[in-house]
Amino acid sequence: MRKDFRNTSWQKVAPWYNRVTEQGRGHYYHQHVVIPGVIKLLDLKPEDKLLDLACGNGVLAKSLPQNVEYWGVDIAPSLINSAKRNDRNPKHKYLVSDVTKPLQASNDFTHAAIILALQNVKSPVKALHNVSQHLIKNGDLVVVLNHPAFRIPRQSSWGLDADRKIQYRRIDKYMSPMDIPINMNPSDRGSEVTMSYHFPLSSYSKMLKDAGFVIELIEEWTSDKESQGKAARMENRSRSEIPLFLAIKAKKL
Repeated sequence: MRKDFRNTSWQKVAPWYNRVTEQGRGHYYHQHVVIPGVIKLLDLKPEDKLLDLACGNGVLAKSLPQNVEYWGVDIAPSLINSAKRNDRNPKHKYLVSDVTKPLQASNDFTHAAIILALQNVKSPVKALHNVSQHLIKNGDLVVVLNHPAFRIPRQSSWGLDADRKIQYRRIDKYMSPMDIPINMNPSDRGSEVTMSYHFPLSSYSKMLKDAGFVIELIEEWTSDKESQGKAARMENRSRSEIPLFLAIKAKKL
C-alpha cells in the first residue's frame, strides 16, 4: 500500500519553509555559505549524476551545472511540488519518498548530497545505507549538518564574558543522542513542531563506516556576516571562530 505522506511534519511546515527559502532560492546562508561550499565539494562534471536526499523545494538543484542529471527526493509532497514548479530543467526529476525507506531510483549515481537535513531524520544510518545502495563504487557523498558540536538545539547558546569582552559558545550537553522538538517558526507559538535528532561526531563517523563509506574530508564553515557598532569586534571574532556548519565528503568503498 502506498504510504500517505500528507500528514508528516515537514508537509505541514512546507508553506512556511517555502517563504523563508524564497521558493527554492534558499535563505541567506544557503546562498552565501552552504550551496557554494557544496558545489565546490561535489565538483560535478557534465556526465555526472546526482542524488539529493531530503531535497526540500530544490534549493541545491538551482545551482547545479545544467547538463548534470539530478534526482531530488523528499518526504513532503508540497515541497516536491514546489520544486517541480520552479525547475524547468528536463534532466531533473523529483520523487516523494521517505529517505530511510528503499527508493524507486536507479543505482548508478556518481554523486549524492544530504544538505542540512540528516539531523531531521530519526534514523540517519538508514538514509546513509540508502545512499550507498544507489551510488556507484567510488561515488562521492557530501553531507552538510548544522554543526553538531556547537549548534545543539536547547543545549547550546551564546554567552558573554563582559570583563574579557568575549562572546563565547556554551555547550550544556553533547555526547548523548537527543530527540529535540523544534518550533519551526519561533515568532508563532502555534506553529508546527518538527524534530531534530542530535548525534555526536563520533556517531556520524560510525554511521558512515557502517554504510560503506570512508571520510575523505571534513570542512567547518563560519558565517560571513559582519556586525556594526560597539560590539562589532567581539561579535565578528566569535562569528569567525565558531562554525555554523559541518561538511563531510565521503566516498563509497
